[in-house]
Amino acid sequence: MPKYLNLTEYAQITGSAPIKRGTHGWRAKCLQRLVRLDMPVPQTVALSFNVVREIATGAQMNSRNLLAHFPAGTLVSVRPSAEHPEWGGPATILNIGMNDETHAQIAATYGEAVATAMYLRFVQSYAEHVAHLDADLFDSAALGPDALKSALRLYEDEMEEPFPQTAAQQLADVLRSMARAWEGTSARLLRQAKGAPLDAGLGLVVQAMAGGRGKGISGAGLIRFIDNETGAPQVTGRFKSLGQDGAEALKAGKDVLYLTRDKRGPSLEDCCPEAFAELLEHGRNARRRLREEMEIEFTLDDGKLWVLDAVTVPRSARAAVRVVVDLANDDIILRDEALMRIPAKALGEMLHRQVDPRARPEALARGIAASPGAASGRIVFSSSAAQASAAREEPCILVRRETTPEDIRGMHVASAVLTERGGMTSHAAVIGRGLGVPCVVGVSDMQIDLRRKTLNAGGRSLHEGDVLTVDGTNGQVLIGEVPMLEPALDDRFQTLLDWADARRDIDIRANADTPADARIARDFKAQGIGLCRTEHMFFEDDRLTLMREMIFADSSEDRSDALERLLPMQRADFIELFDIMQGQPVCIRLFDPPLHEFLPHTKDGLRFLADALDKPLSEITRRAEALAEFNPMLGMRGVRLGVTIPEIYEMQVRAIFEATIETARCGAEVIPEIMIPLVSAMREVELVKARIDAAAAKVRSRTGADFHYRLGVMVETPRAALRAGDIALHAAFLSFGTNDLTQMTYGLSRDDAGRFMSDYVRQEVFPEDPFHTLDLDGVGELLRFGAERGRAARPDLTLSICGEHGGNPESIRFCRTLNFDYVSCSPFRVPVARLAAAQLAISDALD
Repeated sequence: MPKYLNLTEYAQITGSAPIKRGTHGWRAKCLQRLVRLDMPVPQTVALSFNVVREIATGAQMNSRNLLAHFPAGTLVSVRPSAEHPEWGGPATILNIGMNDETHAQIAATYGEAVATAMYLRFVQSYAEHVAHLDADLFDSAALGPDALKSALRLYEDEMEEPFPQTAAQQLADVLRSMARAWEGTSARLLRQAKGAPLDAGLGLVVQAMAGGRGKGISGAGLIRFIDNETGAPQVTGRFKSLGQDGAEALKAGKDVLYLTRDKRGPSLEDCCPEAFAELLEHGRNARRRLREEMEIEFTLDDGKLWVLDAVTVPRSARAAVRVVVDLANDDIILRDEALMRIPAKALGEMLHRQVDPRARPEALARGIAASPGAASGRIVFSSSAAQASAAREEPCILVRRETTPEDIRGMHVASAVLTERGGMTSHAAVIGRGLGVPCVVGVSDMQIDLRRKTLNAGGRSLHEGDVLTVDGTNGQVLIGEVPMLEPALDDRFQTLLDWADARRDIDIRANADTPADARIARDFKAQGIGLCRTEHMFFEDDRLTLMREMIFADSSEDRSDALERLLPMQRADFIELFDIMQGQPVCIRLFDPPLHEFLPHTKDGLRFLADALDKPLSEITRRAEALAEFNPMLGMRGVRLGVTIPEIYEMQVRAIFEATIETARCGAEVIPEIMIPLVSAMREVELVKARIDAAAAKVRSRTGADFHYRLGVMVETPRAALRAGDIALHAAFLSFGTNDLTQMTYGLSRDDAGRFMSDYVRQEVFPEDPFHTLDLDGVGELLRFGAERGRAARPDLTLSICGEHGGNPESIRFCRTLNFDYVSCSPFRVPVARLAAAQLAISDALD
């Protein structure tokens, strides 16, 4: 016979506790602590993981021996107690021991209505969770006016035996049912999804039901001591009268009391001030001794308080941050513990507007949550329509099959972006995260008809101008405008991140393509810009025309003339970036995309371009077709443009150097970092480096000013990673662009992988989407080769990662093991990366 542990008995033992979270679960351990805090906890018995496993496998048990721990005739409850609360467990069963005899006894003392309600609730719960009968059959409305008798008769008809009348049988059946439910496939998959190991155990807590039926103030309640949305001190909760008559305050038909004084009705504070004061003291004591903000489940029986349970208050990310910072400031926990208690990814919720969890919106479709936050607006289907909407100051949702660089202006002004195609590193996802715009991609069940300007999904057809809400945090598309919660970047948020900065040992930079991005990065205390994609600067109307003129130039001289007119604009861009970053490093990636991305894709667009350039439409069409590529990702882009059309890079580096000089004249010294994209061979770096050095010499000679710069390489191809030793001889830094590196390593298009990735993950082809979580076995090996070979050739080589993986805690962990100098991520992921890096440093110190 397994041994049962009496919680209150062991709570009196000093030294090592016999009830542990790892053997009996969190609830059992918490209740033992409550007893040690002198809270009035009813008699409780805890069953260990091993005991519950034996019950699940059919071991016989004498439930009478278990009931012997309680006074004769005591009703009991059984609650689950897994190792962690988030792992869940079977539903709690109350009022075990209710039968015909007990019903008559309670009715004689407290009244027929009280007894019948208790018995009926038990029969309904037992039928659903123990006998596994259809819950709808036992719904009170379906049972009719004499619900209890109907329920007992229905149970007997369904089970072909009467409802069990002995407490011992009821308890044995409940324990067996809960133990087996924990071992079921669905329960196992659910808790594994929340991080539970395969062999996670379940404890069970058997507790005496604590009255709540007396003639005075009697009932059940729940009290919290903070606001679960903000974390601010505030007493909230509920109390429901279950007594026969109740106190005077309840006689007006009011069976629910406010906890604190409220002009809307009677309160527990007024009706039972002693119990209310006792609850407040228990809350303060729990916070101090349990080092948490707890919510207490309690009952009152003729005014006598019983504490049934206490758990941590469910809370938003904003509230969680306030709680841990306040606990640390009150010297209840250490700062390191405060940092470790907040999941780094949870900070993302605080940076953007979120759908109010209390809202009940109508869902239209679901896709990939590509950029967090939520926004509502009217549907538009083009970048120009988004700009027109912004001019009218009307929020809009830009809906596209997939976005291209031409959509940048529309994405800048849209409240959110929604695409039919794409994955975590598609164009829409990357730009959305960079801009801080909510984005959902890969909505495969959505069909867009651009001609009719309609969106079809979920059996609904929506038109341009209809209102949608995009929830980029959860990947949902919702009908209409939905209530929102505002961002929460308060003092506690800043304090927590300041503590994180003091503990982390790797730098955090931001990917920033525009001055607006750079300001966000600066506000989030990024330590520089790790990736500035210069091509995004060329999509403004005045610049786009010059870019197209350069592309269609007939000679090198004509091309240089167009670029000469672009030069002042680029120089102004860099001056503004340097000014915003105030001397912090700025890493500028030279021009990367294929030239055809700057050309119109429609006949009307080509006709407009022909008029603008004063060239025949046939010539424009012919040359545009000649620039098209079968696989643009592997075509004429990156360093290949720098080698074959050197005028582009020469203009850009001249703009960088002149901006450096101008910024220095204003008192801010800058050492720009120039990064060559898509390198595969050392000779590519040699050629481009020679031209950059020559351009620098010309600027120095013409201006008489001296300046310094660092030249590096963006490692995006497997060959560059494997030949990093050769490349490092000509580079001061290597920055791994894991977006393209993952594409090339897997042979996957990041824009199309979303169509089948969920199937691959579900069938365990890949453990995770490699565009979302860095593939340590494949792509990670290339990073390892590149880092080791690069540093072997050049020990002072700076190493970093600047792909979208840079903001993931798992990627930061890996980069730390390779001794990278920094990671760079989207501006809105900088706070997440700062906290994650600190947590990793703390974990290492504890090992």
